[in-house]
Formats: sequence, structure tokens, C-alpha cells
Amino acid sequence: MSTRPYARAFSSLGAVELTLDETLALATRHQLNAVELRGLGGSLDVPAWLAKTYGTPEAFAAHARQSPIRIVALDTSLRLIGNTSADRDAFLQFIPWAEALGIPRLRIFDGGSKAGLTEADLAQALETLAWWNGLRRENGWRTDFMIETHDALITTPAIRRFLAQAPTGTSLLWDAHHTWKLGGESPVDTWKEISSSVVHIHVKDSIPVPSGNNAYTYALPGTGDFPMASLRTILEQDGYASTVSLEWERHWHPKIEPLEDALTSAASHRWW
Repeated sequence: MSTRPYARAFSSLGAVELTLDETLALATRHQLNAVELRGLGGSLDVPAWLAKTYGTPEAFAAHARQSPIRIVALDTSLRLIGNTSADRDAFLQFIPWAEALGIPRLRIFDGGSKAGLTEADLAQALETLAWWNGLRRENGWRTDFMIETHDALITTPAIRRFLAQAPTGTSLLWDAHHTWKLGGESPVDTWKEISSSVVHIHVKDSIPVPSGNNAYTYALPGTGDFPMASLRTILEQDGYASTVSLEWERHWHPKIEPLEDALTSAASHRWW
């Protein structure tokens, strides 16, 4: 297992074809601590797959507890900005499964536009947070949101503006590659500004060669330009003790190498 102060994990987005047992076994082979679930058994509808496979949240929890690998998050598609009642209903399907196993976090996206955070965006975000926090208190749920810095929140000014009006304790999933590549910020500088709200970090590597709609191409960890060494150093210096997760987006980019190759590369380069 990792000797870092933080847990190392991966998102199952990199291998959605795997079952839960296969996903946990992959983490075990690579001496990781945890996984986050975005897809299983070829489906991105994790609650439906779990229901089909295990029947009840309690049966799923009992099975998952047999593995030393922790499931630290379920990754939903809900957006803080621009969601509908149908989106909220789909999100709520994750709750029983997270509660049964004590999974601490449910990933949601920020939503909005990469062009920036508008006043209307901010109002929608705060309304969604109010809806969730009220529902969570009413039901006594332990699991909580973590908001991924994916679209409107890809720069430090936008993140800080949002957090200044969000309820105390609002948590972030920091996509360190997005704020670096799309926001143009040094990960070390971003960390210094937002670290008190970060509970989970996504990392990946890339080279500055256009690919599809992106101005970059994903690269095996340790072979690209992402400054992981400097990020790792400051995380260790600051005693960050939550999760650093490789988000290998093979489901959306099927031409990149298999997740197993990415994990092997990360280990061989002592990348994280």
C-alpha cells in the first residue's frame, strides 16, 4: 500500500467493463488504497448495476466489506448549475448504496461554462446546495456532495467567489489537471488558495498535442507535462490525508491505453 499520507485511488471510468470484484482486484494488484466508482460491468448507471448484481444496499455493503480496498466515492452526473428535477431524482438513486456502506462522498459536477461563473450560475449553485443540505439534514444522511472543478470552477478566482457564498463545509473534488491545463494555473498555486475545501483530488497526465476537441492529448502518467512532483511535494508538506485519484478517462477516450497500463506507468515513474 501507499506510504504517502494520502490514499491513492483510481476512478473506474478507466475500466467501466470491470465488475466490482474485478475493480477491487485491480486496485489490490497495484497496491492502492481505494477506488471511486463511475461505472461497473459496462454501465455508467452504478445504482442499477448494483441492484441487479447484489439486490439490496445491505447485501452490496456486506460484500464490499470483504475487500481491504475502500470505496471512497460514487461518481454521479448531477450538475450544481443547470440541473433538472429528473437529474436530482437520478442522483438520489445513489444515496441508499452510499449510506449502506458508509461511502463518504458523492461526486457532482460544478456545471456552467468554462467561460466563467455568472451571477445566474452562482444563484443556481446556491439553490442546489440549499436543496441538498435541507434534504440531507431531514433524512440524517452521512454521505455528502463533493463538487468537481470541471467547468465554471476551473480558476481560483471563480472557486473562491463560489466558496465565499457557499455554506461552510462545502467540499471540492479538485481536478488538478483542469485548473492547470484549462485554467492556466500552477497546481501548487491553486492548492495554496483552495486546499481548506479540498477532500478529493483527480490527477492525470498529458502532452500539448491537440486531440479531438482538446488542445492536449492524455499521456501515460509520468510521460507527460503535468507537474505531479511539485504537487506531490506540497501535498506531503501540508499533510493532505484524503484521496488522490487517477482519473484515466478511457471510457470517453477509448484510444488511450488500458487503465492497467496507466497504473503500471504511474508506479514505474514513481509518479504519485
